Amino acid sequence: MHNLVGLPPSLVLVLVTVLGAIAYVFLKGYFIRRQFARAHGCQPVARSANKDPFFGLDMIPGTIRALKENRLIARTPEFYRRYGNTHTVRGLISQQIATIEPENIKTVLSLNFKDYRLGFRLPSFKPLLGEGIFDTDGEQWASSRALIRPSFSRDQVADLTTLENLIQDLFALLPRDGRTVDLQELFFQYTIDSATEFLFGQSVGTLKKSQSEQSERGFAEAFYNAQKAILTRGIPFPLKFFFSHDEAEAEKYNQICRTFVQQFVDEAFQAVELKKPETEQSDSETKRRKRIFSHELAARTTDRTRVLDELMNVLLAGRDTTASLLSNLFFVLAKDPAIWEKLQREVAFLEGRPPTYTELNNMKYVQCCMNESLRLHPVVPRNQREAIRDTVLPVGGGTDGLSPVFVSKGTFVSYNVYAMHRRADIYGPDAEIFRPERWEDGKLQPRWGYLPFNGGPRICIGQRYALTEAGYVIVRMAQEFRVLESRDPGPWEESRGLTVTSRNGTKVALTAD
Repeated sequence: MHNLVGLPPSLVLVLVTVLGAIAYVFLKGYFIRRQFARAHGCQPVARSANKDPFFGLDMIPGTIRALKENRLIARTPEFYRRYGNTHTVRGLISQQIATIEPENIKTVLSLNFKDYRLGFRLPSFKPLLGEGIFDTDGEQWASSRALIRPSFSRDQVADLTTLENLIQDLFALLPRDGRTVDLQELFFQYTIDSATEFLFGQSVGTLKKSQSEQSERGFAEAFYNAQKAILTRGIPFPLKFFFSHDEAEAEKYNQICRTFVQQFVDEAFQAVELKKPETEQSDSETKRRKRIFSHELAARTTDRTRVLDELMNVLLAGRDTTASLLSNLFFVLAKDPAIWEKLQREVAFLEGRPPTYTELNNMKYVQCCMNESLRLHPVVPRNQREAIRDTVLPVGGGTDGLSPVFVSKGTFVSYNVYAMHRRADIYGPDAEIFRPERWEDGKLQPRWGYLPFNGGPRICIGQRYALTEAGYVIVRMAQEFRVLESRDPGPWEESRGLTVTSRNGTKVALTAD
């Protein structure tokens, strides 16, 4: 006997049972989550950036327009002023809570660290980086951090010899007679030379290559293009349709980069296998060996792919962040002669000689300038985490935004450092202005309201190295050049990448004494 739709009764019974089970699981989960939210006093986020509550399609035209106008980041402070410090953003396939509340960010990155993940990076980053500290979670990430951390000891960072050698390479390329030069391009060459020297014990030497030797810079160029592919690969659907992406071309660049680094991995393992007993090493030989990052990793694991992946991860983070900081900072310094003169007064006691590590760390105004650049132009302006279980944010719920917020499993929490660093209630009414003096007296203590290097267990492992490298360049440039003058009449504009730099470069004129 058949029912009205022509299905056998037995099949109807199975379908009803399956649908009933699905409904039961859904309702059970709903009530469990509601009880969890009530137990924590949660209130829903009151405001949304979307008019379309289902697919968020209304956001797409504005996003595309902002991309074309190079204002994707610049427009975000206005979003938070309009929709509140914590609001929701609906995407086509995801729900997102966007926040610039320090307590929420502290909870995500530190207090409830184990409730979140960032493994969603892996599909975009893995073709170039493999699986390492930058794109993995859980035990694998913890193992990566434990493997890498000893190589960023104070003794390693405090050796400034390589930085001085490279600064001389940089000086050799800088005109001293007031001709225009783009410092941004040179800073990226400087930092890739520095990073490869630190990681491999051998620099790629891009600063020493003339324009006629561009073909010899194959690795640096491939690395740049491979990063552009990461960015395009990570664009969410349906925005992908508006951007061209040739994965075959990207894979060519990935292979150039990984093959180049592989030779240093092989050399590192060979060095470890052939090394003499410690008692037969001279002190100078021992110190030199300890300064080669790849050798240290090879001494701690026998997995060559693991070492290759970690080197790629650290190279990406180390090269781009420091170069972006220097480029953004010098763009602003060139427009304010008073700040440049104040830096020169601070370094005058050195009488032209390079600073020691201790002297560099004691230069307060140099530190203030770096702090202010990282505040106004954070090199990683936005980040996010995905909840791997039901959890809670401490603030942002209710009409006043002061109640806890329930975060269901699978929800993304996005935190916007660029917008948070411009909060007038944290940094004062001049929060949009570059003013290093705000950091001078020590009264400004934004804590989790200032996040240039992330925070919690995943705080940037190389931040001391990055600040030492950037500070060294600032000091040596202030010693070498009496005049730093901007040759860009416009304001700073963003260039979208894995890190954020000036769209028009850092065009300046330098005059030596």
